[in-house]
Amino acid sequence: MTENNTITCEKFLPHPPAAVWKALTDPGLLARWWAAGDIRPVVGHRFALDMGNFGSQPCEVTEVDDQRLLAYRFAEGSLDTTVTWALHPEGRGTRLVLTHAGFDLDSPMGRQAFDGMGHGWPHVLSRLDSVLGDASPSV
Repeated sequence: MTENNTITCEKFLPHPPAAVWKALTDPGLLARWWAAGDIRPVVGHRFALDMGNFGSQPCEVTEVDDQRLLAYRFAEGSLDTTVTWALHPEGRGTRLVLTHAGFDLDSPMGRQAFDGMGHGWPHVLSRLDSVLGDASPSV
């Protein structure tokens, strides 16, 4: 397999980690900035994300560290990649680091997904700001 099959994007958000976490793990909020799906931050939880023209993509949560890290297998059975969200407190906000790894760059579908998502992820993350005002933590 070709090396460097990982997309990494960082974004500073002027919101506390609890608000960013809620936007990543609350199905209603997630649907507003990325994709609809019954996500829950519970290891082993299986869910599907509605990716519009790309169909329903099966996922499984693989790692959770409350308000710090969320990882899940994405598009099991087709892309078989892993999406990881890492939250780092920074001043009065949060640095969010997205890592989307495991693309098979030797397959046409894997290469196309890698190229498309490499361009798409920054746009998806830019929509996150728009829902964070509604994601105020209830803590």
